[in-house]
Amino acid sequence: MRRKWSPVSKLLLVLAAASGAGAFLVVSMYARKLEALRPAVGEPVPVVIAARDITRGTQLSLAMLTVEEIPSDFAPPGSFGATDDVEGRTLLAGLATGEPVTETRLAFAGAGPIAALVPPGLRAFVVTSDVPNSVIRSGDTVDVLATFGGGRPYTDTVAEGVEVLSVLSPQTATTSLGGPAPSAGGTRLVLVVSPELAERLAHAAAFGDLAVTIAPPDSTS
Repeated sequence: MRRKWSPVSKLLLVLAAASGAGAFLVVSMYARKLEALRPAVGEPVPVVIAARDITRGTQLSLAMLTVEEIPSDFAPPGSFGATDDVEGRTLLAGLATGEPVTETRLAFAGAGPIAALVPPGLRAFVVTSDVPNSVIRSGDTVDVLATFGGGRPYTDTVAEGVEVLSVLSPQTATTSLGGPAPSAGGTRLVLVVSPELAERLAHAAAFGDLAVTIAPPDSTS
């Protein structure tokens, strides 16, 4: 015997059909809007982005990077389409996860990790310090003092308010810079200085004993 649909069942069936048709209409309209917007934002293009937070001075490796497709109009100027294009380059500024890698954030291709960070017109000068390497960080500001011996020993401030570009542990300093490691617990500080100040520091290091004092953040003295 053929089953009869109750009025309630018929109403529910009509409502379900209407809901499905409405949903299909909404999705279709949304798809058409997206398609209409495509010429305005451009076709998707591959852009290299940071797969994790990366600090300034880091040499980029493939593990740090990924590629995402974004509309061409949203791709920043100087961006890259393949991770091979930036592998081995040094970051001049830090990147947060998801930020695009651009040419302005990178040092010249082939530049070493220290040379890549030295601003034009300045020099990187290495000072040996007995301060433990965990105490000073890149970006800190220090003063350099020299103590000269002889009949009347005295101490003179050779450099004030210079930026620490990089901090090298004894093991890192030995392998990357050559020469004997600093004394136990010490480290080598790579400072950003002018060529004239580099000469004064070299003279002080040759005839005296250098010491470093750490200035507070945003110190102007």
